[in-house]
Amino acid sequence: MNRALALAVSAFAAGFGALAVLRHRSFETGRFDLGNMAQAVWSTANGDTLAVTNLAGEQTTRLASHFDPILVLFAPLWLVWPSPEALLVAQAIVLAVGALPVFWLARKHLDSERVGLGFALAYLLFPATQWVALSDFHPVALACPLLLFAFWFLDEDRLVPFAICAALACTTKEEIPLAVAGLGLWYALARRRRLAGIAIAISGAAVAVFALGVVEHFNDGGGPFAGRYDEVGGSPTGILKTLVTDPLTIVRALFDREGLAYLLALLVPLAFLPLAAPLALLPALPDLALNLLSSTETQTSIHFHYVAPLIPALFAAAIFGAARLKRPVVKPLVALVLASNFVLGAIPLWGAIPGGEDLQAGAALISDHDRTAARALRLIPGDAVVSASNSLGAHLSGRRRFFSFPIRADATWIAVDERSPGYLDRFAPGPYASAIAGLRRDRRWQLVFDEAGVLVFRRESSAVAGTP
Repeated sequence: MNRALALAVSAFAAGFGALAVLRHRSFETGRFDLGNMAQAVWSTANGDTLAVTNLAGEQTTRLASHFDPILVLFAPLWLVWPSPEALLVAQAIVLAVGALPVFWLARKHLDSERVGLGFALAYLLFPATQWVALSDFHPVALACPLLLFAFWFLDEDRLVPFAICAALACTTKEEIPLAVAGLGLWYALARRRRLAGIAIAISGAAVAVFALGVVEHFNDGGGPFAGRYDEVGGSPTGILKTLVTDPLTIVRALFDREGLAYLLALLVPLAFLPLAAPLALLPALPDLALNLLSSTETQTSIHFHYVAPLIPALFAAAIFGAARLKRPVVKPLVALVLASNFVLGAIPLWGAIPGGEDLQAGAALISDHDRTAARALRLIPGDAVVSASNSLGAHLSGRRRFFSFPIRADATWIAVDERSPGYLDRFAPGPYASAIAGLRRDRRWQLVFDEAGVLVFRRESSAVAGTP
């Protein structure tokens, strides 16, 4: 491997792995979503595959939320390093390794190792890549490097390693098989491997139907996030109906102000090069449509994991587009990505410089309050049934049963932080304060820690398990 590339990959993995861990220790992660993944991995490592406690306090499977069975592969890591921090570090490393297929593709199509290195650096500096590394831990983040490897192997006509990478990618989230189907269409149209490409596309679509069916099976025939699309039809068939009967509603949802800003944040750092090779963007279209049509604001932001499946197609298309234009692009591209990183990226240093991105610039700084919270949580036994607020939840989720405050059920310990009003999975200061006040009055619960707004309660041994 190119030494400079190895150094860049190592620097990204080490730097963003450390930042992710520090963000966790400063309680910037939460039960939603790091804690959900941690519990699923903990359960798997302890013999109960992908078992989690849902928002209602019921024991269920992670597959009721998303089709991401790849979490099973992290169980051995948990046995070695039983902490959510292991997941955060692993995510940073895997994302960093995605620079390798970017390097190989650019070196091949632009006939220069130096240009390949430039595109690899652009991938590591790309604002969206860095934000994915810091967006808690999500299995879909792993689709980014896996789809990049799939692009590379398909471009090399190496169908067996492609199939392995594509299959693994399909286990990261239910819509990712549609990205694989898009890869098949690209292979059929751009590489003229029609039979293999169509077979890949059909297989990807079939796996997507299966994955969506699994999620719906555990949700009584419905999807847990369908409400995000109520304004455009609420379901795949509803969206298609809206497209036919009221296409302007779809157009307005796709290209509203937030959607256009999102597209610019993805394309400007790459100098719009992906548009020069539109067929390579086919794998990104399903997730791009899902993000743009959603009413959930986080889906049209580069600061969250929803952007991860778009990055592979953007970089492959940028490389193919640069090859088509046949102009020197690597120096201006790296300069543009670096400038974009200054304005949009996740490196905390930028927040100290005028004009630089200051979002979450202090998120990795561990405060006295954070140390107090960590000390409080050490009082809670590892095998106890716990109810906790969202900001504390990621630190307590590695257990069989965990409830999101204010649900109590059969919990024997409760931990809340009055400074971070996480009520179930939302920010709700009023209901949160009311629930804590009620807890303080409940004689069945003994307050065993009260410092800097961090409260830990233990159920009195003589109390009978109550209701939420």
